[in-house]
Amino acid sequence: MNTALAHGQPAADGRSARWDAHRATRRRELIRAARQAVHRLGPDASMEEIATAAGTSKPVFYRYFGDKAGLQRAVGEVVIGRMQSKLQEAAETATTAREGLHAMVSVYLQMAESSPHVYAFVTRPGGADPSAAPGIEPDGVGGAAVLSHFFAAVTAMMEAPFLAHLTAGRSTEAQLKAAAYWPPAAIGMVRAAGEHWLGAPEGDDKPSREQMTEQLTGWLFDGIAQIASNAGGSTSNKNKTTS
Repeated sequence: MNTALAHGQPAADGRSARWDAHRATRRRELIRAARQAVHRLGPDASMEEIATAAGTSKPVFYRYFGDKAGLQRAVGEVVIGRMQSKLQEAAETATTAREGLHAMVSVYLQMAESSPHVYAFVTRPGGADPSAAPGIEPDGVGGAAVLSHFFAAVTAMMEAPFLAHLTAGRSTEAQLKAAAYWPPAAIGMVRAAGEHWLGAPEGDDKPSREQMTEQLTGWLFDGIAQIASNAGGSTSNKNKTTS
């Protein structure tokens, strides 16, 4: 008698589990190959170019990811996973709220700077791939959805430590409600400033990643208004003295 049937388990279950494991392994291999291809070829690489660099065919990528937007999302999830690990490490070593915020901004900028092509690939809305194979329908994941998913995941990842700082010492309902709006605003600012910095031409006037991290941390932690006030402090004091 079949051993699986004797235990009340269809033999097909074992084959199905092995097939699922094979597909998961193959999917990870394709994502890794796609990241390497985009890193070399740039964010505008077509599915055909990515498949060729991976040593396979377009239909294989479409079978596993549905369309280019699906591949963008899959690569983005891997990038987010790596960011999560680095953020956890940073959170464990930070001794103050400011250090924690500084570490989070640094991880984000480091991710973008280490592979700007991959960063652009996972954060830009994906359009239709002109090289798409005829007869293969997309899975319905649009480019806008890919972009929204990536930054929603990054915001959720950073939300808890951000809110921990904002709500420290604040107990009123109005303060707690207002604090909930800060994390997405902060991520938006880091993203916009970071992408502007990333695209700036190299030169003496371009801040280093460390300098940019410190500047963004100051804006977020201390506030732009406070910095502006400090910058104009000497003038204000002089006016008070002469009045």
